[in-house]
Order: sequence, then structure tokens, then C-alpha cells
Amino acid sequence: MSWSKRVGRVLISEEQIQEKVRELGARLAQDYQGRDLLLVGVLKGAIMFMVDLARAIELPLSIDFMAISSYGQSTESSGVVRIIKDLDESIEGKHVLVVEDIVDTGLTLKYILENLLARGPASLRVCALLNKRKARKAEVKIDYVGFEIPDAFVIGYGLDWGELYRNLPHIAVLSDI
Repeated sequence: MSWSKRVGRVLISEEQIQEKVRELGARLAQDYQGRDLLLVGVLKGAIMFMVDLARAIELPLSIDFMAISSYGQSTESSGVVRIIKDLDESIEGKHVLVVEDIVDTGLTLKYILENLLARGPASLRVCALLNKRKARKAEVKIDYVGFEIPDAFVIGYGLDWGELYRNLPHIAVLSDI
């Protein structure tokens, strides 16, 4: 497959991602056994991960989406968070799992969690495919983590740069070229 020179070294392979998704799905199925689970995906980045994760959780579940903006065309979060698309249904009394592609500064996730907590869910937890702890500016609890990654801008498997590269089957570092 031919990709642009902007795609740097592969950080996490497609096989590693799929294995981790299966592990997380099994753990979530166990932890949420007997409960009605609602997955809330944060668009657009979490879409690939959320779809695969939902299929790996062997329980009946519902899904909904929020679209949040904090990056624009930059490789760094602006810190200004806007809800572009809100949830379609009420989460009051529901067991909610926020599904994120990556948590870096934590500012966006903190905003999302505060916003959702005010809506009265029965429980509110977070599952993130990637955790970039070194970039953290706001403390947030991530209940389920796929991979810890270094402080580099990554693309692929839903993560983009200027809306490109979401369709890479793996996670790579954005090249400086």
C-alpha cells in the first residue's frame, strides 16, 4: 500500500490493535454483565475503534455519538472545546462508557466528562485506545486503556491530520517531512 511521505514509523500495528480491542471487549463484557451499556463515541477519531470495540463486547449495548472540536487544522489542541454534535438520547440513569481514540492534554475529555456527569448517568467511565500521559494538562481518569504512547502526533485507525490518514490500518507517527 502506498502512503504519503507524511506517514512516519508505525507505532502500533494492525494486529496489535485488533488483539487489544479483543482484550478490552472481553473485559468490558465481564465488567458490564447484567447492565445496559451505552457506548458514547467521540467523533470523528474514535469511529474505527468504537465500531471494532462494540463488535468485541459480547453484550447487548447501545451506541451514540458526540462530535467535539478542539484541534482544527493544528497538531496541538487549542484548549477551546466546542460540541459540534450532541447525543441523540438522554443518558440519565444509564451506564455510559465514553470511547476515545486518544487522550493527550485531557482538556477535551475533562470537558466531556463534566458535561455528561451533569446529565445524571448511573455510571460514567472512559475507554481510550491511546493514552499520551506526557502531554497531560488536566487530570482525567481513564478506566480502560489500550496503549500508552509517547508524546508524538499520531495518525491512523481513525486519528487524522487535517482530516487525512484516518483510514490507515495501523497507528503511525506523523512525519516532519
